[in-house]
Amino acid sequence: MPVGKKRTARPKGPQPIGQIVNDLMARTGFAQVQTAGYMEKVWREAVGEAAARYTRPGRVRRGVLEVAVANSTIVQELVFQKAELLSSIRRLLPDTPVRDLRFQVMPIDGVPEPIGKNGRYVNP
Repeated sequence: MPVGKKRTARPKGPQPIGQIVNDLMARTGFAQVQTAGYMEKVWREAVGEAAARYTRPGRVRRGVLEVAVANSTIVQELVFQKAELLSSIRRLLPDTPVRDLRFQVMPIDGVPEPIGKNGRYVNP
């Protein structure tokens, strides 16, 4: 056994199948993928379809939901709606302690950057 590694005790005897499945999902990261998909659904419901097109929820870190946003105009609108969004998210995710939202402007897959006639960036 490598130095510094502790051997985990394995339970003796049969285990409930639910426990085995939970352990397997945790080890393979499948639970995180499911959680991310569910968070996307909750975010879409909380923010609405129009804003959801230009945003992607990330992970919850220390009670802060990180949200990628396509441009600063939408960030500004989301900041104005922050209290309402937090209320909706808390209602939809009562077991996930989301106490704040952090918005970050970044490219979003599938959302083209709007370009005006003069070649300058134009907010949608």
